[in-house]
Amino acid sequence: MRGNVHKFGDDVNTDEIIPARYLNTSDPAELAAHCMEDADAEFMKKMIPGDIIVGGKNFGCGSSREHAPVAIKTAGISCVVAKSFARIFFRNAINIGLPIVICGDAADDAEAGDEMDVDLEAGTVANLTRGKTYTVPPFPEEMRRIIEAGGLMAFVKQSTSPKG
Repeated sequence: MRGNVHKFGDDVNTDEIIPARYLNTSDPAELAAHCMEDADAEFMKKMIPGDIIVGGKNFGCGSSREHAPVAIKTAGISCVVAKSFARIFFRNAINIGLPIVICGDAADDAEAGDEMDVDLEAGTVANLTRGKTYTVPPFPEEMRRIIEAGGLMAFVKQSTSPKG
């Protein structure tokens, strides 16, 4: 996954990722249209599909709703890199097929606009702009397969469908 960095700080909560005023819909496209709106009102105008969000500590804190990672994924963000994630956000992200990586050094060193490359299998986060590469634990194969399938439900469907 390669894209430009959109940098956010610590404790970005789910209401900043997708404001509660838009939760009267579960339409992924409608949610994506308002992604990160309360953290950066211009985010969707600046974001290019494939870009990467970089956050600080406790990214995705707040409510347990899946709307937040759905908004990020459907907006076209390829990956979120942060110092840490709220536990429920982490699980929801994997469940819907949004790749997320914990890498504090990469999050600290990145600046908005940097070009970043994330390789889940190799366990690397490379800031191409700054010429730095960080090592992270590779995603376990099962988690990579969930991400590649597009989320847990799609993974289960693929895994249980008759081969033929």
